[in-house]
Amino acid sequence: MDATDGVLPRFAADLRRLRENAGGPTYRELSRTAHYSPTMLSEAASGRKLPSLAVTLAYVRACGGDTAEWRARWHDTAAELAGPDNGGADNSLSPYVGLSAFQPNDADRFFGRTRLVDELLDGVRGRRFLGVFGPSGSGKSSVLRAGLVARVRAGNKPALLVTPGAHPLEECAAHLAALTGESVVSLHTEFTADPENLHLRIRQATGESEMLLVVDQFEEVFTLCRDDGERSRFIQALVTAATRETSRTRVVIGVRADFYGHCAQYPELVTALRDAQIMVGPMTADELRCAIVGPAAKMGYTAETALVARLIADAAREPAALPLVSHALLETWRRRRGTRLTLDGYEETGGIHDAIARSAESVYAGLNAAQQLVAKHLFLRLTALGEGTDDTKRRITRSELDADLDTEIVLENLTRARLVTVDDGSAEIAHEALIRSWSRLRDWLTDDREGLRVHRRLTEATEAWEAHEHDPGSLYRGTRLSLTQDWASDNRDALTEREGRFLAASLAADRGRARRRRQITAALFVLLLVAIAATVVAVDAGNTVSEQRNVAIARKAADDAAATHATDPALSVQVRLAAYQLARTAETRDALLSAFAAPYASRVVGHVGTTVVAFHPGKAMLATGSIDGTARLWDTADANRPQELATLRLPEGVTQMAFGPAGRVLATAGDSTVRLWEVTDPHQPRELGILPADSKAGGGVALSPDGRTAATVNDTSVRLWDVSDPRNPLKLSTITGHTSRVSSVAFRPDGRALATTDTTVRLWDISDPRQARPLRFLSGHRAAVSGVAFSPDGRTLASAGWDHAVRLWDISTPDVSRELATLTGHTAIVWSVAFSPDGRTLASTSGETRLWDVSDPTRSRSLIALTGGLYSTAFSSDSNVLAVADDAGVTRVYDLRGLPLVGHNDNVSAVAFSPDASTLATGSWDGSVRLWDVSDPHTRRPLAKLTEHKGFVRSVTFGRDGRVLATSSDDGTVSLWDMSDRTNPRKVGSLTHDGGAIRSVAFSPDGRTLATGGRDTARLWDVSDPAKPQALAALPFPGVAWLTIFSPDGRVLAGGDDGDMLSKLWDVTDPRRPHEVPFPFSGTDFVGAFAPDNRMLAAIGKGGVRLVDMTDRDRPRQLTTLTGNGGAVIAVAFSPDSNRIAITSQGADVRLWDITKPAVPKEVGRFIGHTGFGATVAVSPDGHTLATGGSDFAVRLWETDIDRVVARICAVAYPRITQPQWEQYFPDLPYKPPCSP
Repeated sequence: MDATDGVLPRFAADLRRLRENAGGPTYRELSRTAHYSPTMLSEAASGRKLPSLAVTLAYVRACGGDTAEWRARWHDTAAELAGPDNGGADNSLSPYVGLSAFQPNDADRFFGRTRLVDELLDGVRGRRFLGVFGPSGSGKSSVLRAGLVARVRAGNKPALLVTPGAHPLEECAAHLAALTGESVVSLHTEFTADPENLHLRIRQATGESEMLLVVDQFEEVFTLCRDDGERSRFIQALVTAATRETSRTRVVIGVRADFYGHCAQYPELVTALRDAQIMVGPMTADELRCAIVGPAAKMGYTAETALVARLIADAAREPAALPLVSHALLETWRRRRGTRLTLDGYEETGGIHDAIARSAESVYAGLNAAQQLVAKHLFLRLTALGEGTDDTKRRITRSELDADLDTEIVLENLTRARLVTVDDGSAEIAHEALIRSWSRLRDWLTDDREGLRVHRRLTEATEAWEAHEHDPGSLYRGTRLSLTQDWASDNRDALTEREGRFLAASLAADRGRARRRRQITAALFVLLLVAIAATVVAVDAGNTVSEQRNVAIARKAADDAAATHATDPALSVQVRLAAYQLARTAETRDALLSAFAAPYASRVVGHVGTTVVAFHPGKAMLATGSIDGTARLWDTADANRPQELATLRLPEGVTQMAFGPAGRVLATAGDSTVRLWEVTDPHQPRELGILPADSKAGGGVALSPDGRTAATVNDTSVRLWDVSDPRNPLKLSTITGHTSRVSSVAFRPDGRALATTDTTVRLWDISDPRQARPLRFLSGHRAAVSGVAFSPDGRTLASAGWDHAVRLWDISTPDVSRELATLTGHTAIVWSVAFSPDGRTLASTSGETRLWDVSDPTRSRSLIALTGGLYSTAFSSDSNVLAVADDAGVTRVYDLRGLPLVGHNDNVSAVAFSPDASTLATGSWDGSVRLWDVSDPHTRRPLAKLTEHKGFVRSVTFGRDGRVLATSSDDGTVSLWDMSDRTNPRKVGSLTHDGGAIRSVAFSPDGRTLATGGRDTARLWDVSDPAKPQALAALPFPGVAWLTIFSPDGRVLAGGDDGDMLSKLWDVTDPRRPHEVPFPFSGTDFVGAFAPDNRMLAAIGKGGVRLVDMTDRDRPRQLTTLTGNGGAVIAVAFSPDSNRIAITSQGADVRLWDITKPAVPKEVGRFIGHTGFGATVAVSPDGHTLATGGSDFAVRLWETDIDRVVARICAVAYPRITQPQWEQYFPDLPYKPPCSP
């Protein structure tokens, strides 16, 4: 028996014995104190594996054990289990600490900073207060902890190490109490009452000795401490402790350099730090060499000379490199060869540039979907948002998190990877380098920063409520409650149980107050309603019951239909229509209008089991194949209604398929055979030939672009065949070299190279297919590679991996390749990738299908996620249709022209229809303007992309005849474009606004005058010759003219500032001599739009949208007020007949109102589809379509005419709803399909 066999059982038995000695509390009772779930604590004492150090110490602490003793025992046990040469040894045995700062007990492996530590010691000896400043990543914390504190303690002198956190005085009290044995509560009370008590207590504790008090990460005083009074008292306490004549304290604070200005706001700090500062700079090359080689040698390892040289070179090019180097060294140590740290191992980590991100992504990818959501919200909690500074890490207590199993598993995995540190009931990110380096975290942090701030304030309010024993006075109310409730309604998964209870209590209290105000009125009103209801029931009881039943069934059916859309869109939209026909309520109407908000796909069924797909290269024909032993050909001329053409029988099943370049030949691959088929007549396909395989591990096939060569997979090799005569295929060569089963093959578009995959991607020169030779080897995936595809121009290769990632490679040069991008977002193995024939889009499948904009591979971005797609995906030859296959025999066929308009990579801030309604212009914060053909709103397509602007695009507008487009930007320019060729617009003119940002632009109705808006000014320009715009007049404006609009008759110009709710109206009958006209609502509202009939305008205010009668312009009169969806209104647009108005607001829906009778407006539509807020809206000139742009970077087109929506549903929704399906949604009602057969 191995000597270590009894180590774990002994460790676990002693943990159980410790619990028995504590009185035998249940694990559920222990969890309340340990802040870990009962399952985690039970597992810790099971003996199946060594629990983490954090869990062990929490268990011991809850049982009243000695944490110092158990910490040592844990390390001894880990070392015994690891053994001397175990590559999987625990990280505590590594020479390197990774992202974590070196601690005082790491001094024996802290190298390279001797000179700086000596300087610090000299500084402490000569001064009583010292500031140590340096940028994040310079190694301040390590120098203070493993350098200064360790050296002082080594001389048997006391040194107290404190990190401020949210409550710095309490932290000081806790650390001093640990030294003196006094009560934390009493010390905290003393320090709060009088900051001088810190000086007195330290003097009592040390007698005549000197105490070194080191406050590391001092910037937390500004980022985490929200109490200005506590912050001031803490600073005063530190300065007092160091500067009193009887002081026995020397204070050192470690501060991130970008918080230097914050320190300067406190006079006592300024005085204390004058001539008492040390700056921590980057290591020299010799110091860095020592930091690399020293720890390794100390623990019996060696580092290759090439590795050391490469690390020094890489670090020299990277600011704030030390945590990156340390983490890369830890990962390199994990990949060591025996006792040697190698350059190869370092390169496998991704180097200092990618190692952190890869580690984080690897841990994240290893979590299930629920745990990934927990990880996301955990990292957001662990980050403090910068206010004029970079984001920083935030230490939280375990009590801030839910004590569920998923949370414990996530923390365990992050702690093991040294990305997060957990100890003594708290957790924090190991180093801020993770925040800078991990793009996924950066994306999370930028998605909704204001929402994160709302959440942070909610967390703090929850803590205060609990600290005050649920005092009702601590609950939210009013605006703060409303704002938080709006955020929480879309972010329920981000709330902990404690935060949920606090919010629920706040809402209950708010409802109670409202209820008490309404009691008397409500009582009288109820009596009235009872009397009326009794009369109605007596007269028409039967009809009422029937109508109520129909309404209830219809509402439920509409709700259920929305949930069905992802799996069966055709059924979903038919159920919505039937529900609306049954009961025309607001709910069923909105469900119908939003029927095509989610991507719509037709379903091809008939197979059983895993399915693969391929499109014909020249015609609308799809091939599907399955392990069920069949392949089928489908006519997809109408992508919404594929028609089966033929069925091919293959006893071995189909695992891959490919068309030849002319579409005459189809190759199908099964377990042991590749078959070639003649499909010139798709109604009568004929088998031509068979390519045998010697192994049952075959199954992959590709045909060369000239159709003369086939590549087939045969276990770990690939065979090349001459198939110029498909009836007599000839074997050409066998490609070997893979060490695992080959998973996919693909020809480069020129036919001279082949890509093959196993755990790597290999490229082969097959210009002579009889003598294939290796070209290069692409490594980067952390697991097997499952799919590969070349871009149509052959310059880019896409690979799909088991690591949940898609990688793009530049293979444009013969002998050199480099990784261009890693596409993340999938949460499972990515099985296949495919480029669209136009080269602009990449599809990848993992159970869902993601589309990526790869028009510039170095700036690739996710466009949209579609339902379905597992092992195979393919584009039609015109790039307009996408087929994705799953493992349940279903293939979904998406007409991509019907998807939301995607392509912008930031908020869509402006949309405008051309006067003929055929073109839509969109502007975005990404600086681009895009043009789209929307002549058929169901099959729209991109026309052009304009990248002239260098700042946010704020406004786009067409001239009267659509021949000129004006675009404005924060870069201070307006560009005027000739739209004669809308696929290639030509810039003909431009103008500027005194160098300031131009927020808005508008043409007069005759197209001869242009209005622009910016800070303090709106301006009028003569653009009758767009190539030579001439300034006409400057209109002073007391704010920022975010909006400028002309009245339909061109006589009035309005300017609006949505920030200060300001509006100005000018009479511009003579644009050279404008004069202001009265508008009584300025200060509460800003003008959002004029009605086309010139009788009304819409003014946007905090209370909603005010409709104002402008028939007498000298006396504007309010008609009514409309609301958005509870959030602030952002934009409005009138229909051409002035009878409707669309409203977007800070919510995901867009609302449409009928204002034929303005005094009694009626909501007639609610469009739900954007995943963020709707930022802008326009109505098409025919009034049938809304265009909205949102913070989700997408543009959506909405049918506003119910009859047109009904017509579209009945045109695309096949197969028709069956009677059993009808009975499922409409029980006890006669079968009545909403569309004719």
